[in-house]
Amino acid sequence: MAVIFIIIEGLTLGLTTIWFALGALIAMLAAAIGINIIGQIFVFLIASAVLVYFTRPIAKKYLKIGATKTNVDSIVGMIGIVTKKIEGFNTGQVKVAGQIWTAKSQDNKEIHEGSQVEVIKVEGVKLIVKIKKENE
Repeated sequence: MAVIFIIIEGLTLGLTTIWFALGALIAMLAAAIGINIIGQIFVFLIASAVLVYFTRPIAKKYLKIGATKTNVDSIVGMIGIVTKKIEGFNTGQVKVAGQIWTAKSQDNKEIHEGSQVEVIKVEGVKLIVKIKKENE
């Protein structure tokens, strides 16, 4: 079973079955010392559960699995400059971090060219922005 779980882990690379592979190895050690099949299954289940519960969060933290920020994720909260006027219910353009984005006003208000805006969220390939207040 350990070999099967290791092969599956090698194919998925998502830290999904490695814990069961380790549990199977521990159960194999239990078999080597003479524990019956029911005991081996019990050892496998307990060892796998303990490994998942205690080590998976640590592994995810240090290996950063599934936590890669993309440009879109990191742009929320940044300040940009309106390069093409954003009209009421229409889009304009905003330059953020050196890139030009299509943008829409959060409250559908007009935002003039040259205004500073804050990125509130990203919807598809469009930024939703609000005017940056002077005292922020």
